[in-house]
Amino acid sequence: MRTSKKPWLALTTGLAGIALVVSGCSSGSSTEPEPGASGSSDAGSSDQPITLTLTTFNEFGYEDLIKEYEAAHPNIKIEHTKAATSNEARDKMLTGLAAGSGLTDVEAIEVDWLAELMQYPDKFVDLNSDEVKGRWLDWKAAQATTPDGKLIGYGTDIGPEAVCYRSDLFKAAGLPTDRDEVAALLKGGWDKYFEVGKKFVANSDAAWYDSANAIYQGVVNQMDAAYENPSDGSAKDLASNTEIKDAYNMVLQASVGDNLSAHLNQWTDDWNAAFQNDGFATMLCPGWMLGVIEGNASGVQGWDIANVFPGGGGNWGGSFLTVPTQSKHPEEAKAFAAWLTAPEQQIKAFKAKGTFPSQVDALSSDELLSQTNAFFNNAPTGKILADRAAAVTVAPYKGANYFAIHQTVVDAITRVDVDKSDDAASSWDKAVTAFNELGLS
Repeated sequence: MRTSKKPWLALTTGLAGIALVVSGCSSGSSTEPEPGASGSSDAGSSDQPITLTLTTFNEFGYEDLIKEYEAAHPNIKIEHTKAATSNEARDKMLTGLAAGSGLTDVEAIEVDWLAELMQYPDKFVDLNSDEVKGRWLDWKAAQATTPDGKLIGYGTDIGPEAVCYRSDLFKAAGLPTDRDEVAALLKGGWDKYFEVGKKFVANSDAAWYDSANAIYQGVVNQMDAAYENPSDGSAKDLASNTEIKDAYNMVLQASVGDNLSAHLNQWTDDWNAAFQNDGFATMLCPGWMLGVIEGNASGVQGWDIANVFPGGGGNWGGSFLTVPTQSKHPEEAKAFAAWLTAPEQQIKAFKAKGTFPSQVDALSSDELLSQTNAFFNNAPTGKILADRAAAVTVAPYKGANYFAIHQTVVDAITRVDVDKSDDAASSWDKAVTAFNELGLS
């Protein structure tokens, strides 16, 4: 394999070496719970005072749940670390696994890099128990289950996508503002979404959407297998991957050629600030993004959500809670993670931050389906996101190299849309070079 300049590759290379030589190296206990260990609340009740550590990222909606758990378990204190982004959490996870120390008792992971971690199941506690059998949608549980049946992650949320929009900016540009009318306006493929965007920017100083890479993510999440072959996990050659190149060109034509993008990278300071200065009118909006928007757009009036998504349906993201074998308190950590991902708690998390549950019982709950969101003009977010989940027809294949390959294209889009340091053709060639340097084909 040729040397890559990507820091993640050094981390995963180091991790691979450790995984081959050392099993279960940790700063604390490296022993998993006995096969009969329960994930019940009894297992989470410690006779001696202990501190459990938890790492999440973005917004999981766990702040009040942590207080509730501590009140019910007076001998347990929870220390919660929140990474700013999924990428930051991934870097921390890979560094900690490679070093054999430094991870918390419970670590949240994102589906786009789950497959990388599935290569090292011995680094995680088996979370199977009778308590959680049948808890999740089958495909959600399958994502975190090894071929021999080990469950390395408890599913938290899924990311069915709608379109969030600024009704005040729509009104000023002469577009309808009622969420049902907006859904009818945007119904169709990506071409329809971009067509309406052109009408908007012709009558507004705001951009149509926030980020070209966010749009690209939405397109990729509708592909059966974007970068790898499901039959054997091998990487598709990027240079000849016409489906990806067509998506890349489409997104950049809309973003730069038609100037529909605000030319921002999500999660940056400039992106955060744009919520306060009418930077853009629409966003692709998985449930977990609702809390992010509300936090960044505090005090801004006009946000709403339409029951529609370009191309029909899409799922962006969805996370899991794992217990690394480094955990000093694996039984208590397992019980805490099981409690956080029970249907009752995940409905509370949805109410707090919009993280849409992946639990079967939660999805059929009247409490979930009747949920509204005051910030989004009292939109029936429970019903809208349930409809959006039902519209998802593709569970994309994302193998061990998905994240790395995807990043080569993301970097290429950033150079054109955000940095404005390259044109689309030249930046694509650099993406192909970066892909080749991964040594995957």
